[in-house]
Amino acid sequence: MSQMSVVEATNAALRQELARDPKVFVYGEDVAHYGGMFRVTDGLLRDFGADRVIDTPISESGFLGMGLGAAMAGMRPVAELMFIDFSLVAMDQLLNNIAKTHYMSGGSVPVPLTIITQGGGYRGAAAQHSQMLEALLLHLPGLKVVLPSNAADAKGLLAAAIRDDNPVVFINHKQLFGAKSEVPDGEHVVPLGQARTMREGTDVTLFTYSYLVGMGMQAAEEAATQGVSVEVVDLRTLNPLDWETIAASVTKTHRVVIAHEAHLRCGVGVDLSHQIQSRLFDELDAPIQVVAALDAPIPFAKELEDVVLPSPARLLEACLGAVHG
Repeated sequence: MSQMSVVEATNAALRQELARDPKVFVYGEDVAHYGGMFRVTDGLLRDFGADRVIDTPISESGFLGMGLGAAMAGMRPVAELMFIDFSLVAMDQLLNNIAKTHYMSGGSVPVPLTIITQGGGYRGAAAQHSQMLEALLLHLPGLKVVLPSNAADAKGLLAAAIRDDNPVVFINHKQLFGAKSEVPDGEHVVPLGQARTMREGTDVTLFTYSYLVGMGMQAAEEAATQGVSVEVVDLRTLNPLDWETIAASVTKTHRVVIAHEAHLRCGVGVDLSHQIQSRLFDELDAPIQVVAALDAPIPFAKELEDVVLPSPARLLEACLGAVHG
């Protein structure tokens, strides 16, 4: 095991897969000579060459279309979108072409394309560089969506994404890039579609992912001092969703809080709440609580950003409310 940051672990996964499979190549804006906006691709050009680590023009729609073509031709491209906010200019490629090609070919043309991007706020980067847009990607079938919360998962989940024969959007959180934790040495792969219970509990389950996992752990620790036992489940992948782990935890605690940084309306929390209530209604002892960003653009001013985005205090309040009413 080695101590790595999320940036280093993501880089390690790319190195692992580039070395393992000659069909893998990495491309995107500033990924080669500069090493990536957040240094995720640092050193890859030097070690793997210009045929496999490629800078592109500033044209997200264009280079995602290129990746689709390469994937259909048998390659395993890994595209980097500098910010998930920039995916909005490429939604036709993402949702009409990349997500649908395998289905519309009758299953005869796989699309092993991985898209790495970064999302999230808490940095004062304002409304156009602070969003979490995973719900948009989940709305239309065809894309797998992955959001790691730590370095080990960043390495293992990205490796699994690159090896998958379906298109995968892999979303790192900018606030996690410097966070260090132990990462297995050598080849490390974490299967997609497996949630992880980060903390056992008996009174209420907190389902979350990405940067809010850390906040959830803080809230659970504080709740324990107030006599409430919170189980924290890191969903890790939103499609496929690990329903077995979700159902087991709901059946165990009978109370649910769902937390995510994206906006509340039409978000993952609303969707998961519906699934739990429609399939496990008799197991619930209290209404499901959802903690999310308020329905406003993410502000630049730190004081306002703190109001709009979730906090450990809001997660704690929801967990205590689910138990005490």
